[in-house]
Amino acid sequence: MNSPVSQLLKQLIHLEKQNATPIYIQASQQIINAIQRRYLTEGDWLPGTRTFSELFNINRNTVVAIYDELASQGWVEVIPNKGTCVLVPERKTAAIKATSQRIDQAHEYARTTGFPFQTSFNLASSLENSEAKYRVTDGQPDLRLHPTHQFSKWFSASMKRKTLISKWNQSSYSTYSGFEMQLCNYLNATRGFHIKSKNLMSTRSIEMSLYIVSQVLLQPNAIVLVGELSNYAANMIFQQSGAIIKTIPIDDDGIDVEYIRTHFIKHTIRCVYICAHRHYPTTRALSADRRLQLMQLAKEYQFAIIEDDFDYDFQFDGSAKLPMASSDANGVIIYLGKLGQSLFPSFQTGFVVAPENLIQEAKNYLKILDSQGDLIQEQMLSELIYEGEIHRLIKKNSIIYKERRDFLCECLHKHFKQEIIWDKPSGGLALWLRFNPKISLVKLAYHAEQLDLFLPKTILYQDKNTCSIRFGFGDLNEEEIEIIVKKLRHAYDLVVNK
Repeated sequence: MNSPVSQLLKQLIHLEKQNATPIYIQASQQIINAIQRRYLTEGDWLPGTRTFSELFNINRNTVVAIYDELASQGWVEVIPNKGTCVLVPERKTAAIKATSQRIDQAHEYARTTGFPFQTSFNLASSLENSEAKYRVTDGQPDLRLHPTHQFSKWFSASMKRKTLISKWNQSSYSTYSGFEMQLCNYLNATRGFHIKSKNLMSTRSIEMSLYIVSQVLLQPNAIVLVGELSNYAANMIFQQSGAIIKTIPIDDDGIDVEYIRTHFIKHTIRCVYICAHRHYPTTRALSADRRLQLMQLAKEYQFAIIEDDFDYDFQFDGSAKLPMASSDANGVIIYLGKLGQSLFPSFQTGFVVAPENLIQEAKNYLKILDSQGDLIQEQMLSELIYEGEIHRLIKKNSIIYKERRDFLCECLHKHFKQEIIWDKPSGGLALWLRFNPKISLVKLAYHAEQLDLFLPKTILYQDKNTCSIRFGFGDLNEEEIEIIVKKLRHAYDLVVNK
């Protein structure tokens, strides 16, 4: 009990039984730290398990676990009938410096490369930092609505599936996964498709889907048509692929298809990017007539249609229009979608629906970017689809989102009267607010931030014809919505009265 090593360990090891980290992990980490800092040296003998347990008032089995953990990492050697001896593993990393030296100051790493490389203007980050308490997004789901307790049970159950190990060890992708088959069944039942696994590719996100499709579809200087107001992330991806973006006018019926016919000739357009269900950012739906016209024009001019259906799940009034791709008999549409938006973000997934030959080529790119995929995610989503949990969560959350949409409209009516115009969308998680008369949105954002409300640049749309905000309400409860609308009104008054 009074040996030098025992007294030293008594000074170095501090166990917190209330800590979420297991006791044996706490102790083993602190012993490793003592060896690294040379308080314990090679050849020192650690106390026996009985002595160690009495020294720290812990169970003897816990001490056995501590020594097993240290031995598995090569820090000690457990010699039967003799004891536990400290080792110093072969050094593979630089030694940790003295305790007075901060870890982040132990080494100086180069800030710049010793070789030139080309930076990408197109991929400049759009993220902005703000310390404001309140923030308006472009329409994100509310993480607080996600079923945390149920999620942990689903995740744990998926982790315990014995079939996971065989999937991880799988060396061939010649067969389609159970997840792809379940996702096909789900899309056929909910979106009017008649597809098989060979028409489907699952990815980490809808942005990853678009990136891969762009690599397959686009060559430098290829012409891509988008709405005159369009998704900035999609535009970045197209430009990074070397494409030339041309804009198409938008009206109440969506993009102007006749404009394409009168301003472009056959074989000059590579693809048209649309959000037919709810255009981003204006939330306007592409009318049935325009859908037919666009599909006919794509067949005639031989260009592809990329249909981005990012918020199909959030339909509040009436039935959602089926995707254009569900009636595509000519193979001209590449459909992008999301699954799991009622789950945590890390368990949401993107997917691509397209003719078999394009999916085969796209999967070649996917294998380079993400050869293994997330098997636990796929296992869990497969079961949630099969058991109907995905559908149940969507229905449950949609009721809440509809109430928030209606409450936001009431607050805008109350506080803005005629200064803001909007159309209530039948679904989605954002409103398209148009200011009348026009004001400086940069000044509005500045004054709003002084009032603890952050309006990121990515939701502000202003040019000679437009003065609008894409106001996301999905991640705000009613109390937050009312506070934000009042602050927005205050900031508006500061702009117009100066």
